[in-house]
Amino acid sequence: MEEKSTLKTSKTDKDILVKGFANLCTAKAMTFLYEENFKVVSKYVHATSRGHEVIQTALGMQLKPQDYAFPYYRDDSMLLAIGMQPYDLMLQVLAKRDDPFSGGRTYYSHPSLKDEDKPKIPHQSSATGMQAIPATGVGLGFWYKEAEGLCDLDEKPVVVCSLGDASVTEGEIAEAFQMAALKQLPVLYLVQDNGWDISANAEETRAQNAYEYAQGFHGLDAVSIDGTDFEESYQTIQKVIETIRKERRPFLIHAKVPLLNHHTSGVRMEWYRDDLEEARSRDPYPKMQKLLEEYGFSKKEIQEIENECIAKVRADFEKALQAEDPKPEDLFTHDFAPTPITDEVGERSPKEADRVVMVDCALFAIEELMAKHKECLLYGQDVGGRLGGVFREAATLAQKFGDNRVFNTPIQEAFIVGSTVGMSAVGLRPIVEVQFADYIWPGLNQLFTEVSRSCYLSNGKWPVSMILRVPIGAYGSGGPYHSSSVESVVTNIRGLKIAYPSNGADLKGLLKAAYYDPNPVVIFEHKGLYWSKVPGTKGATSLEPSEDYVLPFGKAWVLQEIWKQEEEETLSIITYGMGVHWAMNASEELGMQDRIEIVDLRTLHPLDYETIFKSVKKCGKCLIVTEEPSENSFSRALQGRIQEECFQQLDGPVMIIGSENMPAIPLNMVLEQTMIPSVEKVKAKILKIIEY
Repeated sequence: MEEKSTLKTSKTDKDILVKGFANLCTAKAMTFLYEENFKVVSKYVHATSRGHEVIQTALGMQLKPQDYAFPYYRDDSMLLAIGMQPYDLMLQVLAKRDDPFSGGRTYYSHPSLKDEDKPKIPHQSSATGMQAIPATGVGLGFWYKEAEGLCDLDEKPVVVCSLGDASVTEGEIAEAFQMAALKQLPVLYLVQDNGWDISANAEETRAQNAYEYAQGFHGLDAVSIDGTDFEESYQTIQKVIETIRKERRPFLIHAKVPLLNHHTSGVRMEWYRDDLEEARSRDPYPKMQKLLEEYGFSKKEIQEIENECIAKVRADFEKALQAEDPKPEDLFTHDFAPTPITDEVGERSPKEADRVVMVDCALFAIEELMAKHKECLLYGQDVGGRLGGVFREAATLAQKFGDNRVFNTPIQEAFIVGSTVGMSAVGLRPIVEVQFADYIWPGLNQLFTEVSRSCYLSNGKWPVSMILRVPIGAYGSGGPYHSSSVESVVTNIRGLKIAYPSNGADLKGLLKAAYYDPNPVVIFEHKGLYWSKVPGTKGATSLEPSEDYVLPFGKAWVLQEIWKQEEEETLSIITYGMGVHWAMNASEELGMQDRIEIVDLRTLHPLDYETIFKSVKKCGKCLIVTEEPSENSFSRALQGRIQEECFQQLDGPVMIIGSENMPAIPLNMVLEQTMIPSVEKVKAKILKIIEY
């Protein structure tokens, strides 16, 4: 890869040069036009590719419709090179309704594209480097589909991840590189190195450049080139892509380029740059002009090419200015893709079925899905054949379906979560898990920036079909790192569906619904209910539902229903997960089953407000039972909503019982039990509110 190649002087190669130069001129003209119209265009922040045009053009010209690309926010030259028009990009810079990427929802050069004649571009956020894991997830999807015979393309696809060099210092980049090298995935990482973060330069922030860094990942080949040299850039990319298509292994191209425009329109280069003269000496524009002259083009011919590009850019800008702005009602579209699962179907309690523990209901549900759908696969930490999950929640699955479909990952929660974006984009339906809710924190970046927002910010083009299983809750002195409840954090991430079942039948039905739902789903599974070993949790066991049993999200269950009573004080308990069992046992021990209605939420988003409000209005009093500390929580928000909607029917304040508001659950059993709710604590709270 080290030797520098040159284009041959054939007509085809001259056509490539002309096309490449025209693309450079178009992108350059757009940069200058944006500066001329700064007050209009900079109403919304944008960045341009000025200085980076050649390397982006050389790559974009060689991508094919079956390929996937993850550009970053400076890659407008790449977008033009794959066939986007200046008008398309201008609709985005002006946040217009017909912006083909997001409908005016996200920034300039933040593409999401699903055109048949162009490379596919799933959504990615502004967060620098966050696209590396979803892009590598596409590569992992190709790897799986090819291993399982699910890819029937004559020419195998590649996935390209474009990055700025500064982002390569981030930990999530290392996770992506590690998995690409480990699994030998068909990924090209293009790193554009202009020597700057924003105002921090390479000497301040990097121990090595991306080419040097890549040497530490065995199996990830790398090459460093001059990204302003069109011949070197085009030929290097051509060789690398050909190799990836044939040999199915990852590469990194480190391209040195100057940044000749502002970091963004909001951060001006003259505020902090001291190297502008040197950077301008490496401008790819005059270098490419000279190259065309060497190939026999006259100055007049070259100028005519540029004049045509400038005229096109100006005409498209005038047209874009007149385009329609989004309407207020456009705000409320594509938060979720429509789901086909709207009704409860199948047998919940078949007559001949065995009674099974909750963890087995989940295991059997996934086994049935995998047997029926080759697109279904499971991965995470320790779920492979040796262990089958630390809770045996994946026991025997690897043996039954093979190591390509059920496999271990490194300790990389960010990759586990974020890779599902890429897997889903290539038509797979991954089920992934983190071992404990306490371990979800490294994955939150991907869950928030990439997974949850993909459907909305791509204007409905790229919903993420995934299930994230999260064992949760305190159980038998798990201590501060294996016992936490995290639902309040996750319910604050819009764009996710969230389940928290209290029994095996619900877990199986919700897992099936989640699989067929095209949206991302988080399922909290309480460890203390998995085997019903905790006293008072036998109700978590179930007759195993039939294979076709599906339970839709947003349907609460009135587990213990009462009649409206005028003479007696009655209470509605709203709860979920382990709280259901505390409430049921407390009600029974108090002998108040005829005065206490218990509503099992089953899903935390969507919430079945209709059932909640109906129960509270009937009973007149309400208690919310949760395992989480109650301050600043999901339960507090629900409490406020109930009081707002049911105020006239309430005979007392809506109360909450949850864990103590301490930073963590201690290891010692006495301290743990002091921290979390119990049947006795719920009984005391019931009596307090009944007597209010």
